Amino acid sequence: MLSAASRPYIDASVPVLREHGLAITTHFYREMFAARPELTQLFNMATRPTVRSSSRSPPPCSPTPPISTRRRPWARGRAHRAQARGSRPEAGALPDRRPHLLGAISAVLGDAATPDLLAAWDEAYWLLAGELIAAEARLYQSTGMAAGERIAVRVVRREVQSDNVVALTLSAVDGQPLPDFRPGQYISVEVTLDDGNRQQRQYSLSAERGLPTWQISVKREEGDHATPAGAVSNWLHANAQPGTELAVSAPFGDFAPRLDGHRPIVLLSAGIGITPMLSVLRTLAAQGSKREILFAHAARDGRHHAHRADLAWAKERLPQLRTHISYEQPQAADVAGRDYDHTGTMPVAALLDAPDNRLFIDGEFHLCGPLGFMQAQRHALISAGVPVAHIHREVFGPDLLDDLL
Repeated sequence: MLSAASRPYIDASVPVLREHGLAITTHFYREMFAARPELTQLFNMATRPTVRSSSRSPPPCSPTPPISTRRRPWARGRAHRAQARGSRPEAGALPDRRPHLLGAISAVLGDAATPDLLAAWDEAYWLLAGELIAAEARLYQSTGMAAGERIAVRVVRREVQSDNVVALTLSAVDGQPLPDFRPGQYISVEVTLDDGNRQQRQYSLSAERGLPTWQISVKREEGDHATPAGAVSNWLHANAQPGTELAVSAPFGDFAPRLDGHRPIVLLSAGIGITPMLSVLRTLAAQGSKREILFAHAARDGRHHAHRADLAWAKERLPQLRTHISYEQPQAADVAGRDYDHTGTMPVAALLDAPDNRLFIDGEFHLCGPLGFMQAQRHALISAGVPVAHIHREVFGPDLLDDLL
């Protein structure tokens, strides 16, 4: 438990760290990668602030969690992501990051980073490291796989889902069924790029459980003047064909809705965030679930609306399923009432206010999509009267503070 002497410094400094989070993160990654260049193989370098400034990049550790030592979702989530990358905190990775984090806080805050404040965050960091190491040890034990161990898989089917998304069906090279997973989980996919560097990214499993194969859906990150192109996503789009062999992790992630509940369930997604929701929806359909289900999705337009056939497949098997599709900017070929239901951003409050949908207010809500989408929908749901405890999403980085403060 955090000491009484350190707690006031932590509580008082959270707003300051929120304000300067990007600068601290940028300094942290720059110094850490300079000292430990081998860690670049574990991180998505296209989203690191050392490559470009981005508010989407998670900080090295989220500052508030260590205040309490009770197990929280943040610990499970970060442990899942670390295991998916194959990192080994018990071997020194977390302790080695400590001086770079404290150095970043000191460099950015200047005189405000007093010895007492840095000592408080030093204590908090060790509490966080201890919880993460323990959480990862439990996860490795549950999967039966060692840190960094990979499964050899082969692409057996490739399907174009939209202008920038392809679905890849994977089977084990040894012919055995792939391990079971919980819908909503993801795997790490490891590739060797054309320049010889090894990189890995996490992709949600997008088909139902119970099959001998897995499916992932990969959005091609083309990049622009402000955002580098996605190294792994572009490699997979260019090279992953039937017969291509890949190295992947076991399934991880604690964003996995309960499928055996009886309350209504609401699945809200935007963009490539549709993939874990499809796994949930397809599994419910395959199991013949009787739950009331609302599936709402937001896409840029019809050309960027992936997995439409999967939604139609689920509707044939779930007569109680209600769907709502929003296109931000429909194109001339997009037909209202056939391809989409609403123009603009997802109107979740109005959707819940519709007479036929009011039963979902007391349901379980699951969100997946860009950070701005999840923040906006979470606030809209709370304003509509949905209890905070009924809203679930995978929270990390700066967004974590919204749930803790």
